[in-house]
Amino acid sequence: MGGVTSSVAARLAFFPPSPPSYELVRDAATGLTMLNRFPHRENVEVMTLQTRRGNEIVAVYVRNPMASSTLLYSHGNAADLGQMYELFVELAIHLRVNLMGYDYSGYGQSSGKPSEQNTYADIEAAYKCLEENYGAKEEDIILYGQSVGSGPTLELAARLPRLRAVVLHSPILSGVRVMYPVKRTYWFDIYKNIDKIPFVNCPVLVIHGTADEVVDCSHGKQLWELCKEKYEPLWLKGGNHCNLELFPEYIRHLKKFINTVEKSPSQRNIWRKSMDQFEPSRRSTDCFEPSRRSFDYREKPRYITEKGKNNDYRSGNLEKVEKLRISFDRLDKSRRSVDCLEKSRRNTDTMERARKSVDRLDRIWAG
Repeated sequence: MGGVTSSVAARLAFFPPSPPSYELVRDAATGLTMLNRFPHRENVEVMTLQTRRGNEIVAVYVRNPMASSTLLYSHGNAADLGQMYELFVELAIHLRVNLMGYDYSGYGQSSGKPSEQNTYADIEAAYKCLEENYGAKEEDIILYGQSVGSGPTLELAARLPRLRAVVLHSPILSGVRVMYPVKRTYWFDIYKNIDKIPFVNCPVLVIHGTADEVVDCSHGKQLWELCKEKYEPLWLKGGNHCNLELFPEYIRHLKKFINTVEKSPSQRNIWRKSMDQFEPSRRSTDCFEPSRRSFDYREKPRYITEKGKNNDYRSGNLEKVEKLRISFDRLDKSRRSVDCLEKSRRNTDTMERARKSVDRLDRIWAG
């Protein structure tokens, strides 16, 4: 029974886009590797990395000259770099960080097959590249794990005592717990985040939507409670599994977190002391519901909520906003399939509303 359950959990954990959303091309004149869907950017590098398990994975590095931190982003279970590319570029701009994203083995143009152990080797290869090729130090790196990406993120974070910080975006307690509300960890479970989070020594930010029907908000809530260094969590009321970036609070809270962890240790002690008496202002009764059973761990489409219509956040730099709007037009097309396999009966009216709402991201994030 254990082996069968473990096998089922593994199959439900990985849904690489098929066909991949991009191809790798090499510019004949410069010899640079690029994703075929996107023009070359001076601050973006595309590369392949060898893992200790013999696979070759694709990675993207976005450089920000104003950065003092580097974000290592592990994406969700049904996306690849072609779908995440524009989001990575925008995050690097708005958060003022360098950012590396990578495709798991068997995703995009990465070789091999997706598995729990392969994802651990994949993130290690990306982290090693940051250290050796870009001179990033452990204490300057922030690990960011989205959904299934919380698995490799916490596996690595538990072994790096001097990390700057960790961000968990719609994280899972474990693979089996997504399907069944079990109270203990079984040997055949995958991504046992619930057992690893206590060993993470750096500040941890947890972001979760209270209306998440794929990974219940209680997963994020319990992981936050188990953190050694808790940072004020963000429970996005009404947020589902695939649309949290569209809430104005998302980028504001993420910026605040990064600004905080970049401060000196003495300044950071101020918020540590405040956390001793912290009672989250964004708690919702939705977070305390028991985990819902899910036998289909494909992440659902990024529906756009009314929160995305906030027009109060405008940039003072109109020229920059116009440039961002152009990139968000492309982000609109890729975002629909990020972290989800679209179901066949999505009506065209819903997709049209989603397309219009993504164009508002530039105004939301400009705040």
